[in-house]
Amino acid sequence: MIGCTPDTPTLEDLGDNPFPPSALALDEEAVDGLIVGNRLMEAGEYDLALRAFFRAGAEQGMTADVLSGIGSANLKLGRLEQSETLLRQAVEEDPDFVPAWNNLGAVLMERGEYGEASRVFQQAFALDSGNSDDIRNNLRLAIAKRDQVSYVGPSENNEFDLVWQGNGSYLLISP
Repeated sequence: MIGCTPDTPTLEDLGDNPFPPSALALDEEAVDGLIVGNRLMEAGEYDLALRAFFRAGAEQGMTADVLSGIGSANLKLGRLEQSETLLRQAVEEDPDFVPAWNNLGAVLMERGEYGEASRVFQQAFALDSGNSDDIRNNLRLAIAKRDQVSYVGPSENNEFDLVWQGNGSYLLISP
């Protein structure tokens, strides 16, 4: 048969079984959902990655790695609140898990919370011992955005004045 290996069962081998053959080889196990999810994230297939991470969670439990994967996929899908919640759970589960800290910082940056994002990136940078250029760049950007925020006081509008004319009426004049 073309395209079949000697170990692949033929239709005769299946007998009276009404179900199609499994996608798995007879002596192999499924690939880890985390590995599949991470590969799908690299390929830009975030919906499929999310499914793979959920499968990993069903098989392994909701570890920090699984929570971080689900949170990262949600970040890429624009679901910032869900992503933030999951990434906070991931760093609570494993306070030394650098990717979860970094991705939490990315979520906070997207939400415009630059002060907290810079603190989160500092945590990730410290845990990583400064080895990641990506985290360093994220930290620089967060600090720059945080320092760029200016507080606007009450504006002084000198262009117009109100002049009272009596009987509760005012006249608007320009100086």
